[in-house]
Amino acid sequence: MKPIVLAAVFSIALPGAVLAGPASNAVKFFYVPSVKFEGDAKYRDRFTEPVTKLFEANDKAQKEKPDEVSCLDFDPGLDAQDFDQKTLSKTLKLTETVKGDTAEVTANFNL
Repeated sequence: MKPIVLAAVFSIALPGAVLAGPASNAVKFFYVPSVKFEGDAKYRDRFTEPVTKLFEANDKAQKEKPDEVSCLDFDPGLDAQDFDQKTLSKTLKLTETVKGDTAEVTANFNL
């Protein structure tokens, strides 16, 4: 998925409480190393379908076969599997455009 599309989706889909600061702060969540697994229940309010359906399928698969890799063997926020977090963090540039009560955040980075 293209970073600009991903950023636009997240800026529209995130609930208002998450957007208490600049919109870029809400989008930055998807690129920080402290988030180990985006499918963790404590982060799920940041997503909408079809990603929430993917998380549900992953939960079901983990319960049925806990010794196997489930549906999520990649980072859904980046749409990538093997990437270097240091390169991502070093190259990440967020720009935002605010128009009234909506914001569009564009994330540019290298993987």
